[in-house]
Amino acid sequence: MLITFKSKAYPNVMMYQDHAKRILDLLHKDSERGVITAEEATQAVRLLENEIEESRKHQATDEMEQDVKAHQGEEDAEHQPIETVTFSTRAFPLLEMLRASRDLQTDVLWGV
Repeated sequence: MLITFKSKAYPNVMMYQDHAKRILDLLHKDSERGVITAEEATQAVRLLENEIEESRKHQATDEMEQDVKAHQGEEDAEHQPIETVTFSTRAFPLLEMLRASRDLQTDVLWGV
């Protein structure tokens, strides 16, 4: 299921609910429906930036890469190689929306 984040300060941001849940849990928000007010945006930006920085310290390990290869098979010519998408890459559009909303004093809504 997709979640569409909306703000008057930034274009809509769509994200799979599973991926958005990690961010929304960090911000103590419900993944079904909610709002990050302009007043909350400053704290939300700070929390998300800290989480992104922390996630960069723990990049994909060789063990994970070996696990992916074991399930995919190294001689698999029919499929493209799996590319992992990092938390920071997934979170960046929403972080930019939060920054714009903070700067323009508008709310971020989803599920409405």
